[in-house]
Amino acid sequence: MDNILEFLGNIPWWGWVLIVLVLVALYDVLQKKHVILHNFPIVGHFRYLLEKIGPELRQYIVANNREELPFNRIERGWIYASAKNENNYEGFGTDRDIYEPNYIFIKNALMPFRITTGHPSAKDPYFVACAKVMGAHSKRRRPYRPASVINVSAMSFGSLSARAVESLNRGCHLAHAYHNTGEGGLSPYHKTGADVVFHFGTGYFGVRDDDGNFSMEKLKKLVEENPQVRAIEVKLSQGAKPGKGGVLPGSKITQEIADIRHVPVGKDVLSPPSHSAFTNVEEMVAFIEAIAENTGLPVGIKAAIGKLDDWEKLAKLMEETGKGPDFVTIDGGEGGTGAAPPSFADHMALPWLYGFSEVYKIFKNHHLCERTVFIGSGKLGFPAKAVMAFAMGVDCINVAREAMMSVGCIQAQICHTNHCPSGVATQSKWRQRGINIDDKATRAHFYFKNFRKEFLEMTHASGYEHPSQYTMDDVELTVGDQNLIKELARVFTYHKIAVPFTGIKDMQKCPYLGGGYKIKEEKKAVKKAKKEEEVRW
Repeated sequence: MDNILEFLGNIPWWGWVLIVLVLVALYDVLQKKHVILHNFPIVGHFRYLLEKIGPELRQYIVANNREELPFNRIERGWIYASAKNENNYEGFGTDRDIYEPNYIFIKNALMPFRITTGHPSAKDPYFVACAKVMGAHSKRRRPYRPASVINVSAMSFGSLSARAVESLNRGCHLAHAYHNTGEGGLSPYHKTGADVVFHFGTGYFGVRDDDGNFSMEKLKKLVEENPQVRAIEVKLSQGAKPGKGGVLPGSKITQEIADIRHVPVGKDVLSPPSHSAFTNVEEMVAFIEAIAENTGLPVGIKAAIGKLDDWEKLAKLMEETGKGPDFVTIDGGEGGTGAAPPSFADHMALPWLYGFSEVYKIFKNHHLCERTVFIGSGKLGFPAKAVMAFAMGVDCINVAREAMMSVGCIQAQICHTNHCPSGVATQSKWRQRGINIDDKATRAHFYFKNFRKEFLEMTHASGYEHPSQYTMDDVELTVGDQNLIKELARVFTYHKIAVPFTGIKDMQKCPYLGGGYKIKEEKKAVKKAKKEEEVRW
């Protein structure tokens, strides 16, 4: 034994390296799983290593600033700089190919909109509320005017980490934006101050009974106990995987998630492709009206767009009865935060640009555009794209991946593996621990504020006071061939219906304004009354 130890002790370091390489080579030759390793022992491992780190190499070394998808480096850089409240300008002119298809040109006015000393935008350059009120036309008991035209889209606790959800909610509270819960239910992390849009899908998580069916009683209780819930959104489909259900593995269902979603611990939970609460358009409208009646809140639907037959039926029924959704969220078919098979993310449903225009035309033909709040969702979290969306008829936009990046997402594109390196899209306690909630909430807040400020500046440059005043003739797209560029009205063959708008000052006085503004005003009024009382005494 002593001789063996002495022999091993005399082996030089390079000898150990050689021994390890020989053992690895023997393993490679004898194993039957990977033909590359069998045919090219040792060297074959480098192939798998490069394959694994290839996306990172391309992202940081190989790809140019405008090349990556879904968001290129320039787009991500603008979000990061805005979220940090740093300089988000660029110098020496654009590096975009301005002749590429679908390039956006926004027409500036010879005489921009002038902000006078007494104008609300002079005091608060970040205030851009929605021009329409959800539920006003249908006389819901609790109508709602979103205080921000940019808000957080549906991303549930479970797909996002607890710290990421709380960061977004606190950021929304600071920025007076609303926070959509996603279909995972209303968690404690959604209750830190922001307005909430409660969203549910075919699994009815958070409002389901023991058999997995929708429970109106649970929804009523949820709304009564959580006054920050300002609207209800029913998900028909999403851009990532329209028309496809999902399975939440039992191994991922912690006690906390089980309590929030009203599901058993440790058992797989199925989200079917379609709803069990209704089976056709007529039943869906009745379902929406029942929810509105029981909760008093505006109710909307969310969907990615494909076939238009049922949209025609819905619009006709809404026109005839005066009933139906108060708001409609159109999701782009180009995929989103939800994990999906490539065949769905790549090919199912229309991209937002085409899907929204088709639905808007249907609603316009049935005289529904004035009563319906349109929400756009699908890579619209940049001021120029928002201008295009508002010119087409959007009233608000929801952002998902852009909001994730504002709190630290680096577009690693491994959300579905539970190994998100930034802690945003993982349930790993260790990876989440790196998220400083106060810091990330501030960053989300700055992203929304700087977005709105730049968006409003572009609006003023076009000669308008509010982005709702944009028309289809104010934006042009490059369309290729000999047509060169065309106004949106000529590209999509419709004109947007003018949105009733009397001034930003009137928006601030609206009794249904959300985002904590009314609470703020009430506090000021109480403070003022106390001062007056002190003076009298």
